[in-house]
Amino acid sequence: MAKYNVLILGASYGSLLATKLLLCGHSVKLACLPSEAELINSEGTLVRLPVKTIGETVEIYSNGLPGKLSADSPDKIDPTEFDLVALAMQEPQYRTSGARELLKAVGQAKVPCMSIMNMPPLPYLKRVSGLAVSELEHCYADSAVWDDCAPDLMTLASPDPQAFRPPEEKPNILQVGLPTNFKVAAFHNSAHTAILRNLEADIMSIRFTTSKGEVELPVKLKVHDSIFVPFAKWPMLISGNYRCIGDNEMRPIKEAVHSDLETSKTIYNWVCELCKKLGARRDDMVPFEKYANAALGLLKPSSAARGLFAGAPYIERVDKLVQSIAAQHGLRSNVVDEIVRRVDARSKSNRASKSA
Repeated sequence: MAKYNVLILGASYGSLLATKLLLCGHSVKLACLPSEAELINSEGTLVRLPVKTIGETVEIYSNGLPGKLSADSPDKIDPTEFDLVALAMQEPQYRTSGARELLKAVGQAKVPCMSIMNMPPLPYLKRVSGLAVSELEHCYADSAVWDDCAPDLMTLASPDPQAFRPPEEKPNILQVGLPTNFKVAAFHNSAHTAILRNLEADIMSIRFTTSKGEVELPVKLKVHDSIFVPFAKWPMLISGNYRCIGDNEMRPIKEAVHSDLETSKTIYNWVCELCKKLGARRDDMVPFEKYANAALGLLKPSSAARGLFAGAPYIERVDKLVQSIAAQHGLRSNVVDEIVRRVDARSKSNRASKSA
């Protein structure tokens, strides 16, 4: 099987995908802050991954894995050296200096890109027939950063695995909370899809040695023909992640979902129906009951909530995207409207504080 050279933009969530690729012998470069790059190049990365079959969390150090890991700041990276680019930063980060220029260079180099963001890149939405994408630009922190990225070279993976950097530890450490799969849509180009299918097979074959013997690791890459499969994350985000955000405080995802399970189910299914109007099939979506059960283990507020209450001026706005797409179909939801209001208000306040 071919070995690939993969560039991942973002060393936090990106280190989870990187670790899976390194276990298969592929080479990975992480684009990140200079301080993070220095730490990763000297010490590597550590991913803590719960393995249900043995009832333990395994620690996977990048040092000693079959693949080669390196890290660098965006300005020192030539995207033409890579077979695949993975976009693993949150959407607003692509507007920042360094990341913006690297994304532009990636687009101009015509390297196939797989996003593992919650917010779908604008070029990916252009693959959806009948969607007025120009009317969705206001949902992005800076829609112009995507101008050089072609729809035919962009795909999206539903970032279902939940992970976070433990705040008390070094930034090269990642803790996986919910070890589910990346469900990625095929590229428009079959040769690029072949890369994904090879990676899928490689990751599926991984066996990791533990004190209890060799085990199969969770968090797979699953390739789907339907371009709508990654949208299965949208109902989860709206019914759970964004409902962590209150006017004055945040709450865990578990509480957001289970404190009013009936409302959660109603809004979850409403977003599913919206995805079906775009062209998704029923089996592209995840049943609410399966998500609600998974949410029982999500004991922290979402990254969107944590970002807003830490003062972030911008976060990913899947809430506004869903609201805007629904409006194109003559639909609206009071729950979604209230989410958008709260996020708008907190974001505006955060930006005002930073400019004061």
